[in-house]
Amino acid sequence: MSTMVYPREEALERLSQDEIVLNTKAVMQGLETLRGEHAQLLNSLLDCTQPPVAQEKSGLLRKSLEAIELGLGEAQVIIALSSHLSAVESEKQKLRAQVRRLCQENQWLRDELAGTQHKLQRSEQSVAQLEEEKKHLEFMNQIKKFDDDVSPSEEKNQSSGGSTGGGGDASKDNLDDLFPNDDDQGPAQPSGEVAAQQGGYEIPARLRTLHNLVIQYASQGRYEVAVPLCKQALEDLEKTSGHDHPDVATMLNILALVYRDQNKYKEAAHLLNDALAIREKTLGKDHPAVAATLNNLAVLYGKRGKYKEAEPLCKRALEIREKVLGKYHPDVAKQLNNLALLCQNQGKYDEVEYYYGRALEIYESKLGADDPNVAKTKNNLATCYLKQGKFADAEALYKEILTRAHEKEFGSVNNDNKPIWMHAEEREESKVTFKRSKEKKKSWISFFLNSPTVNTTLKSLGALYRRQGKLEAAETLEECASKSRKQGIDAINQSKVVELLKDGGSGSDRRHSREGMNGPGGQRGENEGDDSAEWNGVT
Repeated sequence: MSTMVYPREEALERLSQDEIVLNTKAVMQGLETLRGEHAQLLNSLLDCTQPPVAQEKSGLLRKSLEAIELGLGEAQVIIALSSHLSAVESEKQKLRAQVRRLCQENQWLRDELAGTQHKLQRSEQSVAQLEEEKKHLEFMNQIKKFDDDVSPSEEKNQSSGGSTGGGGDASKDNLDDLFPNDDDQGPAQPSGEVAAQQGGYEIPARLRTLHNLVIQYASQGRYEVAVPLCKQALEDLEKTSGHDHPDVATMLNILALVYRDQNKYKEAAHLLNDALAIREKTLGKDHPAVAATLNNLAVLYGKRGKYKEAEPLCKRALEIREKVLGKYHPDVAKQLNNLALLCQNQGKYDEVEYYYGRALEIYESKLGADDPNVAKTKNNLATCYLKQGKFADAEALYKEILTRAHEKEFGSVNNDNKPIWMHAEEREESKVTFKRSKEKKKSWISFFLNSPTVNTTLKSLGALYRRQGKLEAAETLEECASKSRKQGIDAINQSKVVELLKDGGSGSDRRHSREGMNGPGGQRGENEGDDSAEWNGVT
């Protein structure tokens, strides 16, 4: 009778799957051998002549045979399970191989897609660049045609007008048309004064056209077109006229303002300093163009918060303009506004009030009390009063602006024709709902929509009312301001391009208003009069 040798449990725990299968087969062979031996013993017992003893032993043998059969069945199950696990592992390996292949294909497709997208992007950039080059060439062709259309007699008249200081309309257009300003509604200047402003320097017509085109692109946020256009023009001017030429300085000023709108202050400061050096060298240190560059450089420093560095530049620009234009010229008032804003940010409120007072005096005497610059300057002065806590003085100025605007639009004030702030205060006193006819409300809203300065005053006075606890009055003004703003957004967006083409300077004002870049002051209310002065100073 053979004996079965089983491995120890410690050895079984360290066996691999193949070793377990081999051991199981060995055990099956041993069990089959035992089964055969037990069968022989059972047959021999059954043939024995001692039935009681044979029956007892045969019962034990049968139990042993049943245990052997059970062991054989379990061994077969183990072998079948091992085969199944091997098949599962094989399928698993196949799936892993497929996953790796799919990952590689996916990565390849991603690389192909990225490459295709990159090619598409380069193609789109090439198409856009070609389109812009086409537009630039068409524009340059138009400028060339425009220059060719100028007759020799007209050129002679223009040059003689600029050199003799006399003149007329041809010489007056040199500066005024280059940087038009819808706020300058005063009377025409005498020819001698115009000649003094220009100092004999005439800006070419192509630069005026180029400036308006650049402003249009910049107002639309298309700096990728405006900057290359300026650089190309600057390069052409330097090749034809040399670096130290007034036209090059004018182009440097235009490019610097585009960089300033992009918040590239270092590049803008470098260009403005270069333009200042050229103008001082070629035109003299007391030329209006030098004052304009000084003003632009001061505004740039103000935007960067360098108010102390900006103030002496602004004062020097003021001295030049007072010397050349006289102390009561509207451009002097604009310079006073900028200087007041710089002082206001440094807390020099006495100087601020003095400069705003002088600017108001100039605007009212030269342009009239109804000129928009008067209301803008009063708004700025009211903001100065607010910062000092002089709420009564600020409130009086706001009411004065609204009353003057109301009288200009709707006639003299009486019981049946009151400005909006009076209705607001009546509502505050009676605590009743603000009720007016629809026609009256529509006329007010249309008026505020067409007068941004008055609308700003309306919101400022509403905020002041709210600070004083006059909530009903504040809500009345804010309701009119919000309705006029809501109704005006679509109209402004639709007519912006048309207005830009009509007036190149006003587009810059709208752009500054949209982007919140309103000059050194940093606040919309105190910078209403600053935008036009910045762009007007490029010359």
